[in-house]
Amino acid sequence: MTVNNIDAVMLRNAFLAAAARLESQKERINELNVFPVPDGDTGTNMTLTIMSAAKAVLELGEDGGATVEALCKAMSGGSLRGARGNSGVILSQLLRGFTREIKGDPDHIDVHALARAMNRAADTAYKAVMKPKEGTILTVARGGADKALEIENTTDDVVEFLSQIVNHMSKVLDSTPDLLPVLKEAGVVDSGGTGLLECMKGALDLISGKDVPLATGEEKSESEKEAASRYQYNASFVINSGKQFTSADEIDLKHELDNMGRNLGYDSISDVKVNDKEVTEEKNDSSASAAAAAEPEAPSEHKENGFISVSAGAGLTGVFKNLGVDYVIEGGQTMNPSTEDMLNAISKVNADNIFIFPNNKNIILAANQARDLTEDKKIFVIPSKTVPQGITALLGFVEGDDPEKNAENMTEEMKNVKTGEITYAVRDTSIDGKAIKNGDIMGIGDEGIISVTRSVTETAKDMISHMVDGDSSLITLYYGADVKEEDAEALKSEIEAANSGIEVEMTNGGQPVYYYIISVE
Repeated sequence: MTVNNIDAVMLRNAFLAAAARLESQKERINELNVFPVPDGDTGTNMTLTIMSAAKAVLELGEDGGATVEALCKAMSGGSLRGARGNSGVILSQLLRGFTREIKGDPDHIDVHALARAMNRAADTAYKAVMKPKEGTILTVARGGADKALEIENTTDDVVEFLSQIVNHMSKVLDSTPDLLPVLKEAGVVDSGGTGLLECMKGALDLISGKDVPLATGEEKSESEKEAASRYQYNASFVINSGKQFTSADEIDLKHELDNMGRNLGYDSISDVKVNDKEVTEEKNDSSASAAAAAEPEAPSEHKENGFISVSAGAGLTGVFKNLGVDYVIEGGQTMNPSTEDMLNAISKVNADNIFIFPNNKNIILAANQARDLTEDKKIFVIPSKTVPQGITALLGFVEGDDPEKNAENMTEEMKNVKTGEITYAVRDTSIDGKAIKNGDIMGIGDEGIISVTRSVTETAKDMISHMVDGDSSLITLYYGADVKEEDAEALKSEIEAANSGIEVEMTNGGQPVYYYIISVE
């Protein structure tokens, strides 16, 4: 099949095929994340981003809105607002650059127009990242763009043209471990680059005339919903034991049940809860009040400065509220808020200057994108990568200082805190020179993995011993939803005994996935 030009209908369908292909591969892409934590979400973030754009495209109708320009607006606007995570934001910037180029000559989308569009896409994405890193989705995008310029005068057939580009991008993807040592050590290629390649493959298949699925943007049919309901179980049972059931036993049981589910062919067993029978009722009663505490408050009267923070867990939300945050966006490592979520929060804070604390390195780009899309308020993104950094930055705000000075001071204050997070590994791998086994407990610091053991307590103590130095004066433990208060108290006591002269504080953060978030100041 020879294709010399792409019209609006083919462009629409190629984009929807790309979205469907990415969605079908999202779990495989998630598993390529370097860190073996239970929140690998590159595939999910990219899928949610492109599906936001697909929804906007589908709203134009089956003919793609009749014009390439209308399609380009939908693809760009939908992806920009729906962008989640760094990979999703970069994908949205690639689409932004691509559509800006082709909408200028909508009647002649041939190999030359595609070559120009791919190069503008790569340029736009690189400019959106403050410190572009090679060995990532950016490298794969640039590889495709360079190949497009190289071969645009060798063929007029769009299918042949894109086939050569996809083959070259596949080779570039395979080379990413040579550009990023952490990929080579983990034995994976870049996950974001994989997602981009899958999008290209989906579009190419459609243009080649293959019968491929298109993203529909519709909810599941009633039969699919029934099937999903039929094969998802919420089971509970009682374990009788002749010994005291410790937190370590609880963690081991969770890991064992999850591994058992995988070995039996199920995707996973999630949300395993182990409680003493006597306290189950009390915990259930408290869950409703915890959920209510996370509800955002209505915007107050107009003021000069406002604050938005990202947080997961009722306890952490309470901390930020107590520090004066006007609006807390529920989210974090396992649930990256979109640019749209940021924009909605901005609209609800009645202030001239708004400071945003992403509290996660994978949310900063989405916050920056929301800033750039806001015209009626002045937005300052404080690039906090962790919750403790966000808290420390907030404490550095000085009422009366101009917003630029406050943004500078708060960003500087973040350097005075170290962060460590305790979670468990979901697969075997090697990172930072450490061999990690499925089920290991990892202590992850600002610069990588600090400690790995089979015990939450031992990992926490070992990690803190590496974080504390002669200038340290305060250690704060934020214990998560899967940690009992008495176990957190016991850990606090052990840390106090091992670090005389350093104050140790403890707060119920209620965060998922991470047993402890620990700060050292």
